[in-house]
Amino acid sequence: MTATTATPPTFTDEQSGRSTFVRDALTVFRRAMRISLRNPVWAVMGLLQPVLYLSLFGPLLEPLAPQLGATNAYQLFVPGLLVQLGMFGALFVGFGLIGEWRDGVIEAERVSPAPRSALVVGRVLRDVIVVAVQGVVLVSVAFLFGLEAPFWGIVLGIVTAALLAAAFASASYAVALTLKSEDALAPLMNGVALPLLLLSGILLPITAASAPAWLNTLSNLNPIKHVVSGIRAQFDGDIGSATALWGSALTIVLAAVGLWFGSRTFKREDG
Repeated sequence: MTATTATPPTFTDEQSGRSTFVRDALTVFRRAMRISLRNPVWAVMGLLQPVLYLSLFGPLLEPLAPQLGATNAYQLFVPGLLVQLGMFGALFVGFGLIGEWRDGVIEAERVSPAPRSALVVGRVLRDVIVVAVQGVVLVSVAFLFGLEAPFWGIVLGIVTAALLAAAFASASYAVALTLKSEDALAPLMNGVALPLLLLSGILLPITAASAPAWLNTLSNLNPIKHVVSGIRAQFDGDIGSATALWGSALTIVLAAVGLWFGSRTFKREDG
């Protein structure tokens, strides 16, 4: 969890009563990034979990790869870990926002002329970059285990995971600002994340042939499953396939909805 400070960001256009979205979003981003760099434990711990899955669970998939329709087990497994990274690397960032709310940072931002959407985008941009860097490290480690994937497929996969992080980070900030309690936020986020994760097939693909009909139906209703499938197609080199395009499009929609939800929540706080 990132530490917070009571010092609010300073918006350059505050004296004139005017503010630009890009400048203010970058102001919030720089402050959030400084906090993360001063205390990188959260980012390191967020990366540790998928690396442990990669090293302790990945080798078990190697003999099963042909049965799962893959020539390379890590081509199937690493995309799921990227999605896991995008989810859990961003889903709990709201804890830091609650600390900022207690320290009065949110109140100071709220009375500034900065657009409310900039307050969200600046923070989310920090989370996206952190997840993207974690994704690069994860893929680099995966190559040591035997991952084989095309360069542009990997790039698009990491970008897709980062966009997914934007969706979850925005939602986390919105829920945190609504609840204003770590005790309420933790069980709610875990309650949402666990079924999404299990039904996404990040460890083993969920198909009509491998799962009961009811489980496969629930899995197909889970948007995260289609994101995972899209990144797997990208890692297979099928960048222009319907599966890859659908996964990317769905991720963009999720990110847009998340940012809208986060911005709306910040605006509602003005009331």
